[in-house]
Amino acid sequence: MDLKEELKGTNKGGAVAYRDAVRKMFEAEIRNIMDEELRLVPADTDQEAVAYLFRQYGLVSAPVVDGDGRLIGVITVDDVVRVIDEEAEEDLLKIAGVSDTDFHAPAYKTAYLRVRWLVVTLVNTLIASFVISRFEGTIGHYPALAVLMPITAAMGGNAGVQVITVTVRALATREITPSSNVTRLVAKELAVGFMNAIVFAVILGTLGGLWFGHISLGFVLGGAMIFNMVWAGFAGTMIPLVMDRLGFDPATGAGPFLTTTTDCLGFFAFLGLATLFLT
Repeated sequence: MDLKEELKGTNKGGAVAYRDAVRKMFEAEIRNIMDEELRLVPADTDQEAVAYLFRQYGLVSAPVVDGDGRLIGVITVDDVVRVIDEEAEEDLLKIAGVSDTDFHAPAYKTAYLRVRWLVVTLVNTLIASFVISRFEGTIGHYPALAVLMPITAAMGGNAGVQVITVTVRALATREITPSSNVTRLVAKELAVGFMNAIVFAVILGTLGGLWFGHISLGFVLGGAMIFNMVWAGFAGTMIPLVMDRLGFDPATGAGPFLTTTTDCLGFFAFLGLATLFLT
């Protein structure tokens, strides 16, 4: 048994692991083998913060205290593992816009829970459609643009979702906060986005140029791909960080905001470049 017992000393407290007490109880005084650096958990601490404490310091157990610092219980690692599983599942479901009650809930209730997410998606598509409508003339001159333009938006959106997933997880585990490590994270994701963008810009630009027999069209597609995937790397990190700073749950709202920007900017970049260089 690895539970730690809080000790009451005359002028200081501490904890002794059960195994240490059994092994050394006849060889030394408790004050000489106790750990004075206690990781106390106030009773009103959020369970996510407790999970972070256990993960950060590799704890097996921790004393729970009330507002006066009195010991009222002990939380163990098996409790924390359950919390970590629950929080991870909750974040995953939020990203998809569903809940853990969807499977067993009546059809009307499930429909109501999901319709809010679908309304957000509808607004996103309407905005993207408005952007496309601004380039009707360009698309009329080059119908091939209508075939290729979903590629830029889709690649940017998927790349951004990858970045959001990593960023939301880092925020949940407190590997990153809005006030620390932000510059390093953004710089890394920009570099990753640029390197991936170059690869797919070459591949898709070549395929697009050969497919429609128009090399300039390939360059336009490649340029739009680079712009949108680099933007996805930047937005995928900054949107969750900004939402977290403002007190919103990034697992719930970051995805729709990102896809709106990657769709709209992807279409705008592709059709805008086509207007500049093909017409």
